[in-house]
Amino acid sequence: MKRILNCLASDFTKMNGKDLKASIEAAEGRTMIAEIVCTATPLYPGLTNAEYAAAFGADIILLNMFDVNAPRIMGLEDVPAENLIRKLKELLGRPVGINLEPVDVHALPAETLQKLPTGRISTADSLKRAKELGVDFICLTGNPQTGVTNNEIMQATATAKTICDDDCMIIAGKMHGAGVKGEAGGTIISEEVVRGFVKAGADVILLPGVGTVPGTTLEKTARLVEAAHQAGALVMTTIGTSQEGADEQTIKQMALYNKMAGADIHHIGDAGYNGIAVPENIMNYSIAIRGRRHTYTRMAASIRR
Repeated sequence: MKRILNCLASDFTKMNGKDLKASIEAAEGRTMIAEIVCTATPLYPGLTNAEYAAAFGADIILLNMFDVNAPRIMGLEDVPAENLIRKLKELLGRPVGINLEPVDVHALPAETLQKLPTGRISTADSLKRAKELGVDFICLTGNPQTGVTNNEIMQATATAKTICDDDCMIIAGKMHGAGVKGEAGGTIISEEVVRGFVKAGADVILLPGVGTVPGTTLEKTARLVEAAHQAGALVMTTIGTSQEGADEQTIKQMALYNKMAGADIHHIGDAGYNGIAVPENIMNYSIAIRGRRHTYTRMAASIRR
């Protein structure tokens, strides 16, 4: 198994979820995931936002707001719904996954919550559908104002593990409060919840990146990372707070803090511009955690290799 730093498009086509996790682990904290809103108008016409994110150094693409019952990716309007994910993977030469949201109908709201279409909610049917569409991984998390709770994420993780097994890598956790009282800021997650996610079947634990939500200090994040690693999971630190649109110095500082905390995967969100991080910040973050050598190689490598 190659570390992801050395993987090319032809390597990714041979991987299942278990292989992808092993490849990421072997890269020792030098993996970049860029999230994009697949229903947003692309940065410039003619391409998908995913292609821009990949061109600026992302190893992996995470699609936000993808509806498994009504698949749609702006920039690929002419591609049949059944083939959208596979076509995007072909164009990018990268692994592609989607968010599904474990909404808790009993959540105590901190704000007015949105009603999501069933194709974006994590259910047994949507998980099966995601697998059929060819995703490489599923991220069980919550957008703002969705009412996603840790309890529902834990249950959804167990269901996802049963359905996907080793075929899809499973990521579990919250980037921010998702509109729920009692699970925001420094109380979003605990070591106990981390261990619960791993026991339920999570391959990767999602944590808010250092400096993203109030209370996410380097020391606290490092303890959560250690708990996840001891339980056998990897960790993805995330920027889901629109700071993907911050200045270069802030991005680099966050990148190094997350690496010091022990992150295996570094995520950058979709709200720098409309549905995508500031592209230069994908590159700046990547350079901070792995230098120009690996960043430029990822940016330049042909999808035909």
